[in-house]
Amino acid sequence: MAQAVGIRFRSAGKVFDFDPAGQALQYGDRVVVSTVHGQELGWVAREQREVEPEAPLRQVVREADYADMEQGARMRDNAEQAFDAALETVDQLDIEMDLVEAEYTLDGHHLTFYFTAEGRVDFRELVRELNGRFPCRVELRQIGVRDEAKILGGLGMCGRPMCCSTFLTEFQSVSIRMAKDQGLSLNPSRITGNCGRLLCCLRFEQPDGAEAVAG
Repeated sequence: MAQAVGIRFRSAGKVFDFDPAGQALQYGDRVVVSTVHGQELGWVAREQREVEPEAPLRQVVREADYADMEQGARMRDNAEQAFDAALETVDQLDIEMDLVEAEYTLDGHHLTFYFTAEGRVDFRELVRELNGRFPCRVELRQIGVRDEAKILGGLGMCGRPMCCSTFLTEFQSVSIRMAKDQGLSLNPSRITGNCGRLLCCLRFEQPDGAEAVAG
């Protein structure tokens, strides 16, 4: 068994286990952790407990101080500038992809661009251009439309912030059968979310014991 704390990096994001390295951390504490991409800023979303990890846990480096928070703000500003620059490059190269977000690690060693596309995209030339423009490791990561909606946020048809960007940490399968079980109109405009997929909340209202067919 090993001691672990759960760290989250973005609102409604997944919680990952890290070794607290002997530090007394509490829920909500901002921390700097070591990840495969470099140091990143997160917060404690689940307090210390015992786990049986499949692999050695990466460590919490330290509690975040004022300097770390300032650095995090600078990296967010830098990411916005990188996003604008990448948009220009995508347009120049006429690549059929939609950039969604740019994200730097806290130490600035790794820059990730998230994008959506209809199919497979040959972005080798884009990566070469971006690597020449930014003095760090650049990664392009294709995501789905539900992930795009989660990142961008917005209001659902109910008038409230979308579930995926406020509290859903993972997407579960939703089917048209769920709408039928609940006696809802099958008009696509009434049962699809901003992402164009079936509403996640259809699963919340599914009658207990009803059979759900994935779709």
